[in-house]
Amino acid sequence: MSDTTEGQAAQGAADAAPSQPQIGILNQYIKDMSFENPNAPASLGGAGLPNVNVNVEVQAIALEDDTYEAALHIIAEAKDGETPVFLLDLTYAATFRILGVPKESIQPVLLVECPRLIFPFARRIAADATRDGGYPPLLLNPIDFLALFRQNIAQRQAEQGAAAAPEGDAPN
Repeated sequence: MSDTTEGQAAQGAADAAPSQPQIGILNQYIKDMSFENPNAPASLGGAGLPNVNVNVEVQAIALEDDTYEAALHIIAEAKDGETPVFLLDLTYAATFRILGVPKESIQPVLLVECPRLIFPFARRIAADATRDGGYPPLLLNPIDFLALFRQNIAQRQAEQGAAAAPEGDAPN
């Protein structure tokens, strides 16, 4: 009888314990994609490597109770001097079910952990698109999403501080 009581007590303690945080990918998809190759075929097979500028933004929205969408918006623009070579505009997204995460921690999970999970897939799509466009594959460097998140917070705080600063003469 003590085995049953101990088993029930252990089960009760497990039920009462807070659940471990869980992040599950429900699905992944290309939300939007464009590849422009405006000067082909003249731009193909050039002697020099074009200058490629890459910009990455992370976006996230709540969908339902514990379901969210996180998206990576990647713009890669290649130029040879002032001449456009190619333009890749990719929004790659996924829906996530997030359980056991405190509400105050949802934003960092959505803007740091979720993009980290889907970045390798977006990176492959970017490489395939540029290769299929006639260029060497664009291999995006790994991204430190935590540093990007912190940078965005600091930028917003600086903008809010500037907006809150009083106008007029400085005090003497």
